[in-house]
Amino acid sequence: MAATAQRMRVAFCQAAGEVQLREAAVPRPVGDGEVLVRVRRCGICGSDLHWYNGETPPPLVCPGHEIAGVVAAVGTGVANLSEGDRVTAEGMRTCGACAFCRAGRRQLCPGIRILGLSTPGGFADYLLTDARHLYAVPDGIDDELAQLTEPLAVGIHALHQADFQPGGRVLVLGAGSIGLLCVPAAVAAGASEIVVSARRPHQRDAALALGAHRVIDPASLRGAAVARADAGFDLVIDTVADPKTSLEDGLLAVRPGGAVVVVGVYTARASLDALRLMTHEIRLIGAMCYAGTGNRADFEVALGLLESDGEAIRREIVTHRVPFEALSEGFRLAADKTTGSVKVSVAISD
Repeated sequence: MAATAQRMRVAFCQAAGEVQLREAAVPRPVGDGEVLVRVRRCGICGSDLHWYNGETPPPLVCPGHEIAGVVAAVGTGVANLSEGDRVTAEGMRTCGACAFCRAGRRQLCPGIRILGLSTPGGFADYLLTDARHLYAVPDGIDDELAQLTEPLAVGIHALHQADFQPGGRVLVLGAGSIGLLCVPAAVAAGASEIVVSARRPHQRDAALALGAHRVIDPASLRGAAVARADAGFDLVIDTVADPKTSLEDGLLAVRPGGAVVVVGVYTARASLDALRLMTHEIRLIGAMCYAGTGNRADFEVALGLLESDGEAIRREIVTHRVPFEALSEGFRLAADKTTGSVKVSVAISD
């Protein structure tokens, strides 16, 4: 079922564990600033697995938000992009007019729509989005690498949120794709030591190859006595989002006055030791996607890192590749970590 000028392939999930391709009309860029992107690659994210595994309701729209493609058409008011430009897309659509958007903090826009959850995403032949959410891809970065811009920008944003300074020690909780991509982000930020908690051997190997100094079993953080022996991290990044353990682990491991940044998607309310939070003056910070504040947007920093270190990152992160027609198999591989999967890359088109 190939795409035509008016019809395209679109993925949908009706129930946990089921992903199907259907036909739909190709959207048109009719709004001011809208851009139609022909999707070339889209990665399966850990947050996609929440609904695939039945932990959250399936999205009512086409999923997918780790996107690389080429501009197919532009609407009115688009001056910085032209048909044929290679681009990568932020996983959101925002109003562009509110105080947050004007300040470059569009991830806090009250009208935000998340690609693949509340507005159609990238597991389709075409994606309709806004020019402000697209970034030109340098020639030295191919489509498969470009799709990693989005998850890499998440880790970069976590470091920015904590105002991380060179020489600091970082603990990353979790070694999925986001946790692993926090490692090269921390290396680039000048971390003196990076420790990662990982459950599986292939995650451990990937973390070390990407620049982690040590990898520990998550169980070694449990209990105050063990945690105190390994305390003193300036920054803890929580990508696990386990409501029973993650925040406790972070609060035990961070130094007094340090920061715990929550990146993972919590699907239930979490408990935490508020007394320790108060007495140690720990900063507990949320990190929502990425931002455009500062000298460079998080996506721009991510593209720069992929341009310099992309091949090393690709070797450890992109473990499986499937064509669009095999999307269901791609999700099966991504959900089953015994396959050694980290990132499954889906080739939508060439």
